[in-house]
Amino acid sequence: NCRMFSSFRKDEPVISTNSGKEEMIAHSVNVARKASIPSVSSNISNRTPVTPTPLHPAEPSDLRFNRLRPSIEKSDCKYTRYFGRYVAREAIMDEEYWIAAWLRAEDHYEDQSGDRYVESFKRKFASQEFHALKKRCGRQVGEKYTCFVAVKNDDVTRTVVNSVVGTVDLCVRHPLHGETYPAEPGNTPFYSRIYQPDQPKFGYLTNVCVAKYARRQGIASNMLLLAIDAARLDGAESIYIHVHKDNLPARRLYDHVGFKMVDMDGARQSSDLCLLSFNSMH
Repeated sequence: NCRMFSSFRKDEPVISTNSGKEEMIAHSVNVARKASIPSVSSNISNRTPVTPTPLHPAEPSDLRFNRLRPSIEKSDCKYTRYFGRYVAREAIMDEEYWIAAWLRAEDHYEDQSGDRYVESFKRKFASQEFHALKKRCGRQVGEKYTCFVAVKNDDVTRTVVNSVVGTVDLCVRHPLHGETYPAEPGNTPFYSRIYQPDQPKFGYLTNVCVAKYARRQGIASNMLLLAIDAARLDGAESIYIHVHKDNLPARRLYDHVGFKMVDMDGARQSSDLCLLSFNSMH
């Protein structure tokens, strides 16, 4: 595999959390509304993470929560970006997919920490997202999905689940029939699942999550930049992301990376989401 290395770039100093909630749809969980901002993980501390067991043991997986992380040299990743004490790359092990799903569950229920059933809700959410995420990344017909993770890069012996500190998803595809821009999560009509191969590919980013204890270290922006580079190599001319209009910290982050507001030419937009784009041809 060819390897891609990129230089370090810092996040801007203020990145917080708390935005809207996202709905679970059909066969996947999109967290674009909330994951438009780095967030997550009160349970994943800088020492030992609390990692629930998936609720669907009958579904195929190779989860071993005591598995030690491999060295970066043995990871055999196509996309790699080193920065500070971390490295961003595509997820390659089930434990990395699980922590990515758990980070999203923590983010989704962050404002409900006082609910007595919240831990059960998070386990169910993470289990469903884990299996949906693996399915999306394994099904490469028409759309290419990649889950990127940021992991600690040091000489300490760690388990895989105690190494992942952030995640972001990338989908690269041709536009659907009748589609000019990516639809908001959950709003794509089922009947329009016909691709236009004669139109340029684009990339679509979702589920940007960073563990609370690991914020303000450039993790979010470096994961985004790696995903943008990967989208370019896969032929995407533009890369899009949805963000809450009132989510100013996230919008500052995306502006810092190079995203700009899309002029929809009067097309209908959600009352709480706006579409940003990064032109990879520039």
